[in-house]
Amino acid sequence: MIRLIVFIFSVSLFFSSCSKNQNEISEIKENKQDLEMISTYQEAYEALEQGDLFFAAKKFLEAELSFPQSEWAPKAALMASYTYYSQNYYTKALSNLERYLITYPNSNDIVYAHYLIAMCYYETIEDEKRDFQPIFKAKEKFTFIIENFSNTDFAIDAEFKLGLINDILAAKEMYIGRHYQKKRKWIASIKRFKNVLENYDKTIFVEEALHRLVEINYKLGLVEESQKYANVLGYNYQSSDWYEKSYKVFNKDYNLEISKKKNKKPGIMDKFKNLFIK
Repeated sequence: MIRLIVFIFSVSLFFSSCSKNQNEISEIKENKQDLEMISTYQEAYEALEQGDLFFAAKKFLEAELSFPQSEWAPKAALMASYTYYSQNYYTKALSNLERYLITYPNSNDIVYAHYLIAMCYYETIEDEKRDFQPIFKAKEKFTFIIENFSNTDFAIDAEFKLGLINDILAAKEMYIGRHYQKKRKWIASIKRFKNVLENYDKTIFVEEALHRLVEINYKLGLVEESQKYANVLGYNYQSSDWYEKSYKVFNKDYNLEISKKKNKKPGIMDKFKNLFIK
């Protein structure tokens, strides 16, 4: 009986010793992997600093995929995406960023991933005559950042970028509206110019949109409607060239009543929303 107890104690001690050794080996192995991960990451970062972007992207991905459990893995994935972005490889950057959002949904740097996605679309915007998908994609993502990460620097820059995007979208509406106007497609043209007033009232195209509506409505014999837009134009932009052009639309006997107030405030067109409702 005593021999049996001694045997059991010896076996227990043996396995306890083995377990302790395994934990130490595991810890040493993890520390070694962390060092290897940091070394690979550092190598990638130095390549990025030196301008060797292709090699940098390769090493960042190698660091992530070789050590997926490391806390450095999501950082490496983001840096790989940034490196692709820096090379103008926007498709590769987007693909890697979408994978990042799925793989690391709880990352502390998640806002940067969303911002970089927005920038990939933003950088591919050309002008109001080209493909509009990047414009809408960028606008959607910048809006998402503002709504979900409002207290970050990324949200501040997103606000600025949205202003530029709205300028482009307003320019698109004006371009199409002018085209319809030349083709004498009055209804389609009016719709485009009204869209500028209702959705892009803080852009530089508001004055011209008002003038075009003065022109078209007067052409159609809708003098009161034409006068309405002329009054709005005069109230806000009396000293502008577009106001002078609108004034010339009417004959000399026409008494254009305008307000002498010249206070121009951001979003002032909101006060005249009721004028644009048919």
